[in-house]
Amino acid sequence: MQADGKFAERRSMNDEYIRLSLDEVAALSRDILSHHGLAPQHVEAVTATIVAGERDECASHGIYRLLVCANTLKTGKVVKDAVPVVHDIAPALLRVDAGGGFAQAAFARGLPMLVDKARTNGIAALGINHCVHFAALWPEVEAVAAAGLVAFACTPSHAWVAPAGGTKPLFGTNPIAFGWPRPGAYPYVFDFATSAVARGEIELHRRAGKPIPEGWGIDAAGRPTTDARAALDGAMLTFGGHKGSALATMVELIAGPLIGDLTSAESIALDDGAGSSPIGGEFILAIDPAGFLGAEAAQHIERAEAVFDAIVGQGARLPSLRRFDARARSLANGVQVTRRLYEDVQALLG
Repeated sequence: MQADGKFAERRSMNDEYIRLSLDEVAALSRDILSHHGLAPQHVEAVTATIVAGERDECASHGIYRLLVCANTLKTGKVVKDAVPVVHDIAPALLRVDAGGGFAQAAFARGLPMLVDKARTNGIAALGINHCVHFAALWPEVEAVAAAGLVAFACTPSHAWVAPAGGTKPLFGTNPIAFGWPRPGAYPYVFDFATSAVARGEIELHRRAGKPIPEGWGIDAAGRPTTDARAALDGAMLTFGGHKGSALATMVELIAGPLIGDLTSAESIALDDGAGSSPIGGEFILAIDPAGFLGAEAAQHIERAEAVFDAIVGQGARLPSLRRFDARARSLANGVQVTRRLYEDVQALLG
């Protein structure tokens, strides 16, 4: 129960919320993950992802995910001390066998070689195999974009989502992320599920006893529902009907059979009712603008700023700006989490 005294003084006077610094979020994550037996290398990598989600005010990918990680560790579906192994398979290709561990440490092992290969060849791809994935993809594409490269990433998950026109789960939430390097501190990044919403958002609605919007899910009989529990027991829906369904299919193929890993249906079958995080693969593509443009790369990257300026200039939302604004607030003021969630997470130490 080490963390309880450490964080108690940070509790706000508000009965519903508690404010924590990002350092306290990190310490809480380390305490819980270590308590559940995760090896130090993985503790640090997973904690960085937990902090990033909370820092960017993405509640479904922050502290809440500690509940998900702890459950996966308890089920034995993740290898707690896995050692990722890098395989250099071609001039522009590499694979990292995560060995059944969480994806974060495997990505960290493969990133330097991915960047080197992209700069050498103009383009490179990384396949992460046999990993357990519970998080958003923006940390991966931000890391690639920070090296001045254009990035694309995707991963299947568990079969929770029905194809357009169907009623039975087949796809995962199957997120797609893209990163574009920009002058200044932050890249342009989008990261979205091909489902109408991330599954964590429905879980948070269930925890809060709130109805979900129409279009997020259907019940076990295939009927539209606004009941979060019914949607979790039935099927989630893709965004944009057949368009989201087609993108979800693309993710299944690229990050599944193309790299020799599991589809979402195979992942949930392997889970066999344990309720652990998805098991499978992740695909990351890195493109070096200099590969196409040589010495003119910086000039053309600068030209792209006109596109972003035109979006913001007419009052439209530029993806990622809201997260980066939230990041600045969190770095300055810490984060606010619900007391109920905080107490549930603290209970993981008991």
